[in-house]
Amino acid sequence: MSSMIEQIKVLRERTGAGMMDCKKALEETNCDIEKAIDWLREKGIAKAAKKASRIAAEGATYVTFDAQQRKALIFEINCETDFVANSDAFKKLVKDSADAILHHEIHCINCCKDAVKDLFNDATIKLGEKLDFRRYELIDVEAGRGVGTYIHMKGKISTLVILEKEDEELAKGLAMSIAANSPLYIAKEDIPQEVLEKETAIQFEAAKNEEKLKDKPEAALRKIVEGKVNKSLSEQVLLEQKYLLDDSKTVKEVLKEKGNSVLKFVRYQVGEGLEKRSDNFAEEVMKEANK
Repeated sequence: MSSMIEQIKVLRERTGAGMMDCKKALEETNCDIEKAIDWLREKGIAKAAKKASRIAAEGATYVTFDAQQRKALIFEINCETDFVANSDAFKKLVKDSADAILHHEIHCINCCKDAVKDLFNDATIKLGEKLDFRRYELIDVEAGRGVGTYIHMKGKISTLVILEKEDEELAKGLAMSIAANSPLYIAKEDIPQEVLEKETAIQFEAAKNEEKLKDKPEAALRKIVEGKVNKSLSEQVLLEQKYLLDDSKTVKEVLKEKGNSVLKFVRYQVGEGLEKRSDNFAEEVMKEANK
């Protein structure tokens, strides 16, 4: 009986169905959890269990360009564990979500979530974890523009870059460079004023606390601070970064040689800015076993 109780518990967690429905499903399928899930779904009983309190900070990013529609799509889908992120069912969810968004040409996050709702409900039941369609961009690309995409480590990082002119090799190289160097801005002019002011204040306080700078005249100190701010923020600017495929040149120099320019880029990394699960999996298993 204890085994049946445990199976009912697992089935309830994965389907959100009632206890007696779960018991009936297990009896009808000779206590096979996967078949019981299918039985409940066939009967219209299964639904995605509420998992709002769970942390979904693993998952995958994905990027694609539909040359026929001239649409570029990049998005992130989260789950709770890396194990699920690497499963075939999760990979299918990612691919099916991309197809649905491109097919419906969705330009609103809530509409997007609504379009993939059934896909997510089915995947949640199958995988038994909280899933979340976190963010996306769908970009209409004018004819003649260059498009570069890159997926790193099976979706841990995805990047998209739009160039003024078509250049497949350059676009791919820049997409890889963006993945590696994590720029925040295309050019220095794109840095918001509040970011400049905040960095200046930080560097000014740091400079005042440096022994070798404390006796410097105010004008000289401000000049030093200006240099430090410029160096710090330049590291976040794509055009000022070293080009990944030829680090003897900056991205700006490579673009000048090619007679091209970057119009837009997007870089997504799985879970950035999200709280991560801290549970040790082995400890989690022991907790469940001792309940």
